[in-house]
Amino acid sequence: MTNGREDFAARYTQMGEMELMELAQSYDRLLENAQAALRAEFARRGLEPPEVEEKGVLEFRSVVTLRRYRDLAEAMVARAVLESAGIEAWIADENLVRMDWFYSNMVGGMRLQVAEKDEAAAQEILEQQAPQTIEYGENETYQQPRCPKCGSSEIVLGDGMESGRSLVALAVAGVPVPPRKEVWHCEACGVKWADTEK
Repeated sequence: MTNGREDFAARYTQMGEMELMELAQSYDRLLENAQAALRAEFARRGLEPPEVEEKGVLEFRSVVTLRRYRDLAEAMVARAVLESAGIEAWIADENLVRMDWFYSNMVGGMRLQVAEKDEAAAQEILEQQAPQTIEYGENETYQQPRCPKCGSSEIVLGDGMESGRSLVALAVAGVPVPPRKEVWHCEACGVKWADTEK
């Protein structure tokens, strides 16, 4: 098979305009004879050659680690908070931990990273406190629950044992046993109290 200019010219006359435009996008990779035949075909048809976008140059971006997370869910929430504020963020070792959760402890947790130029703004966003009240609907407000002893908002519903006890009862007795009652637990002072609101 020859690669003479006439051969390319004959082939290009059979092509449609869209095909020629697509071929012109890879102009630099064509043989000299093909380039010459393509230029001649564009001139013959009176077509303007397409502008070829230059490939972007890869640049090194310096990143910093803001936080480390053991649990993927927490890391993803933090990344989402930053991205919603317009700060690009990455979770290093995310895929490793997705393969096996135990790797998280081995690598020291997943690292939430941002570009060095965004570090101060990202830290400020992550250090913001959760609002104590959230308004929703018409004239309705959510009030952040607090510990009755120390007033801390670092509280969780249950101490993590209620569902465990229920599962053990299910495994041993074969009968589902619901948790006894909803108990709040303060992470700051350790006090527990029953939920009186229904």
